[in-house]
Amino acid sequence: MSRTISAFAAEEEKRVLGLKPVLAPVHGSYGDHPHQVYDAWPAEDPGAPLVVLLHGGYWRYDRMHLTPFAAYLARQGFDVLLPGFRRSGGAGGYPETFDDVTRIVDTLPQGRPYVLAGHCSGGHLALWCAARGLLPPGSRWHTRDLPTAVLALAPITDLTATRRDGLSDDAALLLLGGTSLFASRMPSVDPLTLLREAGTTGVPTVLLHGAVDEEVPLTQYADYASVHRDLTTVVLPGTGHYTLIEPGAPGARAVAGTLEEMSAAFGARRPVDDDRKAPLT
Repeated sequence: MSRTISAFAAEEEKRVLGLKPVLAPVHGSYGDHPHQVYDAWPAEDPGAPLVVLLHGGYWRYDRMHLTPFAAYLARQGFDVLLPGFRRSGGAGGYPETFDDVTRIVDTLPQGRPYVLAGHCSGGHLALWCAARGLLPPGSRWHTRDLPTAVLALAPITDLTATRRDGLSDDAALLLLGGTSLFASRMPSVDPLTLLREAGTTGVPTVLLHGAVDEEVPLTQYADYASVHRDLTTVVLPGTGHYTLIEPGAPGARAVAGTLEEMSAAFGARRPVDDDRKAPLT
């Protein structure tokens, strides 16, 4: 499905995705596959808030475009982990992408409280991780050991709508293995479907979206917010999809401020303050 975007959105996308990747000071692995790796920006302060970032790219692109933002958060005083995972269109998709993400959140935080943050399709994966307790006990991904908190940035929340709208060349179909498998696989990995009956995941969750996002329709934000009864929502006026992860941009500063408030809620030491002020609404 082709899409037409404004000059503002096109320039924003080119500017942010064109940033030079940043090499992390620490690299590690959580499995044997080449995609089962992570970058880390450890904080000097052992009490610094831990943030695990799940990158976007409609489940098929790699994490490198998010390294400038990860490094930016590290400069704000956060302890940052940016993992890779097997991706659709290659070694991943259903179930491998979901297997890897569960392994990430079940092992990499090493028992520390943390905010699981994700952008775009990474937001989908973060919201899904929060909903794993709503899966049937027999599911391969069911657990009661959930993230401490979740921050979803311009997230995909509804795979059915993503398929209907043909977002990013039918990325949702590719993720779930095609038309014949979509209906049977979708309910176990779709945040909105899992949430409908329960109304909450039990995980403190903030959904943050730019008011002029042209990449992920605002209906995804609104439909999820209408079902999640204890969700905190933030809409940033004049903000597009990519400036949420653009180092130093107003959207990214708001994200850092929100992460600071969320971390403080579970007792993490607050980073050195700068101009990050985005009160939760």
